[in-house]
Amino acid sequence: MSTLPACPQCQSTYTYEDGSQLVCPECGHEWSAQAEANVEAARVVRDAVGNVLQDGDTVTLVKDLKVKGSSLVVKVGTKVKNIRLVEADHDIDCKIDGIGAMGLKSEFVKKV
Repeated sequence: MSTLPACPQCQSTYTYEDGSQLVCPECGHEWSAQAEANVEAARVVRDAVGNVLQDGDTVTLVKDLKVKGSSLVVKVGTKVKNIRLVEADHDIDCKIDGIGAMGLKSEFVKKV
């Protein structure tokens, strides 16, 4: 059983294939399966040493990072579990114990 991507408009998980198109039965949106494959292939996030990162990975920090708007510092070697990759000025959304939700750049982490 192949896993099809969620609808880009309404995020429905009930998408299905209709020939070379992907269709969402909830909102009626149609998009090309080929375009979806190209987008996924083009977006590769790598850590500080070149390992490919994916959603749900565990990483450690390779540099002390100051927390904006606070006097806190996240120390080198801090383990961050269950990262989420995003497209923004930072590559990673995560929660760090004792700090809270943060955005990190992939160049400051190493995959465990």
